[in-house]
Amino acid sequence: MNIKILGIALFGLTLGAVVYYPQLMAKTTPIDPPIIPHITASQNPKIDVVFVLDTTGSMSGLIQTAKEKIWSIATTMASAQQTPEIRVGLVAYRDRGDAYVTKVVDLSDDLDSVYATLMDFQADGGGDGPESVNKALYDAVHNISWGQEDQAYQVIFLVGDAPPHMDYNEVRYPEVVASAAEKGIVVNTIQCGDMAMTVEPWTQIAALSNGRFFQVEQAGGAVAFTTPFDEEIAELSARLDDTRLYYGTEEEKNKMHGKVAATVKLNEGASVASRARRGTFNASVGGRANLLGENELVAAIESGEVDLDELEEDELPETLKPMAPAEQEAFVAELVAERQDLQRKIQDLSKDRNTYLETKVEEAGGMKSSLDQKLYDAVKEQAGVAGLEYEDGPAY
Repeated sequence: MNIKILGIALFGLTLGAVVYYPQLMAKTTPIDPPIIPHITASQNPKIDVVFVLDTTGSMSGLIQTAKEKIWSIATTMASAQQTPEIRVGLVAYRDRGDAYVTKVVDLSDDLDSVYATLMDFQADGGGDGPESVNKALYDAVHNISWGQEDQAYQVIFLVGDAPPHMDYNEVRYPEVVASAAEKGIVVNTIQCGDMAMTVEPWTQIAALSNGRFFQVEQAGGAVAFTTPFDEEIAELSARLDDTRLYYGTEEEKNKMHGKVAATVKLNEGASVASRARRGTFNASVGGRANLLGENELVAAIESGEVDLDELEEDELPETLKPMAPAEQEAFVAELVAERQDLQRKIQDLSKDRNTYLETKVEEAGGMKSSLDQKLYDAVKEQAGVAGLEYEDGPAY
């Protein structure tokens, strides 16, 4: 009888160890912080950032904030002294039994297409407290095409209000975050709202990868001022989009048709303030890749990379095909001049916009606890390890 009781007790202890081992390991086992390579002067710095977003019913305010602020975040990251190339990815998550558990949008420098997908995210589902955070983190670390370059700052921002399900049979966050650290990926956690049982896992996830944990109000607590310059910047930005011409094979041109479709979608559906932020980003050096995409003819001719007379007729943009060679050259030259003029106007208006916003923020007491400032502080510290220097504060 005593032997039977002892056996039952041992079985119970073993089961308990299996169930609670990840939580214990999160608290007691140190994980080496990510090794972030330092950027040398000869290298072109790169930033890969993935936002892991809770899209359950309670997160509608934060999702709207993300739609409004993604361009400001990109502008902030691009403002380093040595302008980096930026790629953005998304992992949306809910929970088992909802319309989806996770949706993955891979890293891309085509922020227009990423944004067009973000526009479709809506808050729904959830309701039982914990969510599929472990699965979302796993997808962010293992199912995203992280760059292999030594000079990259790679970072995840986990954003949500509820803790992970620890009762699912899946890889749990201590192991996932350990894998992130091995890859050199920093994981920052942003808790929306004040649900008490979220604090501990969010704090642990950040600590295990040498990231930051911070709390914001349920809707995100971002700076949300509009300016008198937004509408004109948004209009000029749409005109800047219209200066693009794409050349190459049918496959190459069709690929860019998808980008143009995303641009049309956001110009028709995004707010004026969001489109103004996008215009500010696109007119900057850091926004060049998003504005142009691949095989953009006007920029290629302006830089001397391509000569019109070297292209076969089927490689030309449809707009140019009916024109005589002299008309083609004149048309492209007009687009070059128009683009330069539009970029100059947007840059000038963006300076006025920034001054206006800085005054508003100062009048509001500096807004040091805003999402914008907290994101900037995290990026400045972590990207600084890789050699990227930030001095100007967050873009709004």
